[in-house]
Amino acid sequence: MKNPELEKAKVFIIVEIIEYIPNSVLIKTIIKKTTGNVSAVSFDSGETLSEKTTPFDNFIQVIDGEAEVVIDGKSNLLNTGESIIIPAHTPNIIKANVRFKMISTIIKSGYENLTLD
Repeated sequence: MKNPELEKAKVFIIVEIIEYIPNSVLIKTIIKKTTGNVSAVSFDSGETLSEKTTPFDNFIQVIDGEAEVVIDGKSNLLNTGESIIIPAHTPNIIKANVRFKMISTIIKSGYENLTLD
């Protein structure tokens, strides 16, 4: 399988590396490592990522349009250039009331000593 990451040491314009696809959510890997991932994601208007909970913090940065990020039942509207951190172990939903693009950064290190009771 070909490496899904973008080519290293090559300049790119982040908002142009991913397109909008009608009626879809598209994810393009920028960096994928065992210690975390960086992805560009595009949402067409009306699309939603269903509620989920992950064991890691997720830094979301909107790079085009407007996103609705619901964290533990609280809705947050983010416009281009705005960011939010979805805390680990917290239910969340990402919605596209209008189409938008975002960068999602998940850092997995730092959880090695975490014990769940």
